[in-house]
Amino acid sequence: MHNDLKLFNELAEFLLSEEVSQPVAIPIDTKVLYETIDIELKDEPTIDETFKSTLKDIIKSTPKTASKAFFNQLFGGRMSRATLGDLLAVMLNNSMYTYKVAGVQVGIEKVILQHICKRIGYGDDSDGTIAPGGSMCNYMAMLMARDAFDNTIRNEGVSNKLIAYTSETSHYSVTKNASFIGIGRHQVRSVKTNAKGEMLVEDLKLQIEQDIEKGFQPFFVNATAGTTVLGAFDNVEQISKVCQAYNLWLHLDGAYCGSVIFSKKYKHLVNGIELTDSFSLNAHKMLGTPLGCSIIVTRDKANLYQSFSNEADYLYQTNDDAFNLGKTSLQCGRRNDALKLWTLWKSVGTNGLEQIVNHQFYLADVARDYIQSNSDYTLYSFDDSISVCFNYKGISAKTLCTNLYEHSKLMVGYGTYRNETFVRLVTINTQVEKNDIISFFKTLEAFVG
Repeated sequence: MHNDLKLFNELAEFLLSEEVSQPVAIPIDTKVLYETIDIELKDEPTIDETFKSTLKDIIKSTPKTASKAFFNQLFGGRMSRATLGDLLAVMLNNSMYTYKVAGVQVGIEKVILQHICKRIGYGDDSDGTIAPGGSMCNYMAMLMARDAFDNTIRNEGVSNKLIAYTSETSHYSVTKNASFIGIGRHQVRSVKTNAKGEMLVEDLKLQIEQDIEKGFQPFFVNATAGTTVLGAFDNVEQISKVCQAYNLWLHLDGAYCGSVIFSKKYKHLVNGIELTDSFSLNAHKMLGTPLGCSIIVTRDKANLYQSFSNEADYLYQTNDDAFNLGKTSLQCGRRNDALKLWTLWKSVGTNGLEQIVNHQFYLADVARDYIQSNSDYTLYSFDDSISVCFNYKGISAKTLCTNLYEHSKLMVGYGTYRNETFVRLVTINTQVEKNDIISFFKTLEAFVG
């Protein structure tokens, strides 16, 4: 083990140097991938030096998501104290389903969940869990909503048309999850949005009323804190009034930008969050923990037990249910994804998390100011979003992003809204500074010529 730890340290140093010297890895065409790097598995062992050399080749060719040239997805960067916690979790190798096998790690997860519940205004009956991704958080929310609407469905199955509602700009997982929970994809209504991509409450109410007239059974509304393309925030306060009027479960999908709950300056973007029935966020996005760290909390922990608890004498042999996290989890065995957030939060404090979030909005302001001061750019996004969408000199966004990637200049993606396709620069990497944002635009301009 000590030898492999030494090797790991050497490889980690190599990775850090590569992120500086080659921040955008030279892509390998899939047609020649297996001929370019020896990743084939063989009957005989690989000698140590060849093994190390192959690992370095893999590191060189893997996209550098922590580099200052990576703006491609809704995550990026590397918070060192969070990485420390993740590495320690790997070494400890606990499974989080029972207190007997996880011990203090259960307490660490519970402390995180309790602080998040308190921060968003949930009461003493609230609780949550850590799930394998934002899509699964939305899945768990829909399951709890289904079972709260009709608790016989768990055993008898769905017999009526249950209807869910989400905006036309929300995450695709809502529709996908509808098939998983048995209501069917066609029972998900797409609610219209305004120019910013925010859900139109009037259309939500109209569609609910139309479904009731048809004899259908509305049960769930999904609101979004940070849509995937424009980074828009739905108006939770207005949506909650509709949900209360028709007795619908309200979930706030904050996978992208739900971490604004840590910022006094930007928490207003989720005003009314205390009125939701469930809320989720991805700490591996705005807070910069390593993938993945997805959290879902619910206002009434009874919903967690109703939907996810199942007896297993071979597993739950000690302690009470409150510390046997498998009783409130989608999974049985699961890795410890709480420790990395705890090491970050413990080391920088809640004020430090606030600074992390605020810095991303500052970087977005820097980017928007640059775009608006240059007539070669067209801006499509708006204030209070960390998705900065633009086009340059009328060049196809898809072509531009692909060429920048293929020539190892920048990693940035594109998005589409209302038939407009544009470059989507995401300022989610807190290690990026103002000069890195300016460098992004200068690199793009020099590449285009």
